[in-house]
Amino acid sequence: MDVLFYAFAGATGVAAALATIAIWAPRPTRVRVLAVVITTLFIPVVYVEMVEMLSKPKPMSFEWYLRNKPKAQVLGVSLKEGEAIYLWLRPEGSLEPRNYVVPWNLTLAEKLEDLVEDAVKRDQTLAIINPFLHRKQDDWGSLNIEIVPPPLPPVKRPVVPPQIFNPRDKSI
Repeated sequence: MDVLFYAFAGATGVAAALATIAIWAPRPTRVRVLAVVITTLFIPVVYVEMVEMLSKPKPMSFEWYLRNKPKAQVLGVSLKEGEAIYLWLRPEGSLEPRNYVVPWNLTLAEKLEDLVEDAVKRDQTLAIINPFLHRKQDDWGSLNIEIVPPPLPPVKRPVVPPQIFNPRDKSI
């Protein structure tokens, strides 16, 4: 969401620069007015499209910003048989979940279904290793998924009573 503002500002700036060039170019007045009208219509269209993209799942192979993340926690899986597999992932080191779509692959769908059931029975979570590597259509079935046990709670140190200074004790 943070990047949306900068992307919109960049698109608006580029549109304004092109409109400025069109306005100051030696063209007939109607062409210059048309450039201003097109720029004025372009800006809200860009905003609506950027906001609309926020709710759509991103193809996993399009992820480039997080491509170096070694692991992602699987928060949810939705299967649309014959069409796509939708994954709700939390990349390592991030608090924000992200919505992804991968092409339908029967092997991957069965693997995910079995692992989700197993993780729920054990009260554990799923993690995908190297989730954003570029894969071919046939390689999605070999996606490396593991069940991660919950973290161990921190161990408390035993309480040691403080030593009291005794002036008669010569060992201290």
